[in-house]
Amino acid sequence: MASIEKVVRPCSLEEAYVLNQERSRVVLGGFMWMKMGNRNIAEAIDLSGLGLDTIEESGEEFRIGSMCSLRSLELHEGIDKEFGGFVRDALHHIVGVQFRNGATVGGSVYGRFGFSDVLTCLMALDTYAELYKGGIVPLKEFAQMKPDTDILVRVIIKKDGRKASYQSQRNTRTDFPVIAAAVAVKGDTVYVAVGARPSKAGLVESTDSGLGQGSTNEEISKFSDWARDQFTYGSDMRAGGDYRKHLASVYIRRGLTELLGGEKA
Repeated sequence: MASIEKVVRPCSLEEAYVLNQERSRVVLGGFMWMKMGNRNIAEAIDLSGLGLDTIEESGEEFRIGSMCSLRSLELHEGIDKEFGGFVRDALHHIVGVQFRNGATVGGSVYGRFGFSDVLTCLMALDTYAELYKGGIVPLKEFAQMKPDTDILVRVIIKKDGRKASYQSQRNTRTDFPVIAAAVAVKGDTVYVAVGARPSKAGLVESTDSGLGQGSTNEEISKFSDWARDQFTYGSDMRAGGDYRKHLASVYIRRGLTELLGGEKA
């Protein structure tokens, strides 16, 4: 288990940023995944006093503070209504309620974990990471950036009208996902995010998918196979790469069938 020698609580984001420039210091987040390692942390930076645990909603977007718990995100009525239960469907599998009360959105996103339901889910939406020094970056780009010493302030989700569906496979109910697939549709554009491959989630989008309401199972299946092949798959203790690749196609197809109609995949 990880150990912490000292916890510091900065009074501003600028102070937090300055503190985080030292290699011996680390931003604490919810300390849910970090504590499972064997790391000795000289100083942990606690952002809980900076008012970053709220969700603000406007007519154009949701602004989610990095210290907001996964449980608060899961239960937010505005997000649930806007995306038809999509975010709730993605989060309620994560360990248990007690864990989700402690885990933070910022920790889940900044960690860029391969197993992250949170990253896979948010990537299928029009989502951005707001960094203290780096500004606002599309989540797809942020996921590919190497971890640095900037501070993740909040996550921003735009209300752009897309509809989305989340699918995942687990060996046991509270385990990490074997594969996770989030699909979203906006007009003629289809977005597909696949995570737990077992590498971190990636996103592909197609503006000429040829799919729409009432698409046939054959059309959906053909696109699902194409989307599946845009990603690479590997093996670990939970599943083999070939199995993950097969599941990705199945769950992309199920998500698209849910959104576009057709027989159940």
